[in-house]
Amino acid sequence: LLDGIYPFYPQKRRAAVFDTSTIIVVVVFLSLACSFLLITPGIRGRARLYWTLRVLLSLVVGAVLVVVQFTGDWETGWVTANTSYKSFSQVLVNVDVGLHVGLSGVNVTLTGNPVNQVNETINYNEHFAWSLDADYDHSYSEGLKRGLPSPILYVAEKFTAHSPCGVHRQYRISSHYASAMLWVAFCTWLMSNMLFSMPVLVYGGYMLLVTGAFAIFSLLSFSAVRSSPMCPIHFGAAVLLTNYGGSFWLTLAVGVLCLVAGLAVVALHHFSSELLKTFFDLREAKADEQQEMAQVYVNPHFVSKGL
Repeated sequence: LLDGIYPFYPQKRRAAVFDTSTIIVVVVFLSLACSFLLITPGIRGRARLYWTLRVLLSLVVGAVLVVVQFTGDWETGWVTANTSYKSFSQVLVNVDVGLHVGLSGVNVTLTGNPVNQVNETINYNEHFAWSLDADYDHSYSEGLKRGLPSPILYVAEKFTAHSPCGVHRQYRISSHYASAMLWVAFCTWLMSNMLFSMPVLVYGGYMLLVTGAFAIFSLLSFSAVRSSPMCPIHFGAAVLLTNYGGSFWLTLAVGVLCLVAGLAVVALHHFSSELLKTFFDLREAKADEQQEMAQVYVNPHFVSKGL
């Protein structure tokens, strides 16, 4: 073994929930938020509070729409069971088996209780991709060649294209359309910010409604796969069951937030436009443009010459 790994079969590790892409997106949006907070002291009066609320909420929405593309906890499940560790072996181990379904694939985790059993360290996390540019069956075959533990292969086999469960195609297509709708929601979020800055407030509100609608559509696309019967994943008497994970509920919260904010902007535009302009810091600017000069100063030198 080389650092606990067979040197001829290097294992690719991938985080079950967070990966490098997620961290990069979070850092980018945190940098934007910190940059804005640095300039808030230059905003006067109540407008400072309104600007801070608008910008931070907008950045949260944009960050969530991008981050959930790379997370692996749209659907999660755990089970503790006594099961065989290797093929052709009667030795049983006590392990926690986890299943994490994301838009790009599925993660299967295996952790021993305790971690060190049968003279080995049982702590695995394997990713099997099913995006349109990936071959899930090839990833599964590579896992077989590397000799992954039986519980991981057993769970991963349920999602192969030739599995009797028949859920591979449903998950792959549903995840693909959910991802596409989230990217559309991100584009409409950018458009709403541009319309608010122009400012065309009511159309920015309409774009927020579209953003929330596409976020909800992505959830409907992903949840459609649960309408088909899922094969039970048994480990003896224990059954691995999955439920919607954090990314699913976070996307739902952002979608509802966009719908509520868009409805509020459209309603205020029709029933209380002055309040809406105050919140977007437009009322004072308009008043300054329409203000007439109270006094006029004339140079006496030009008046005396009839100029």
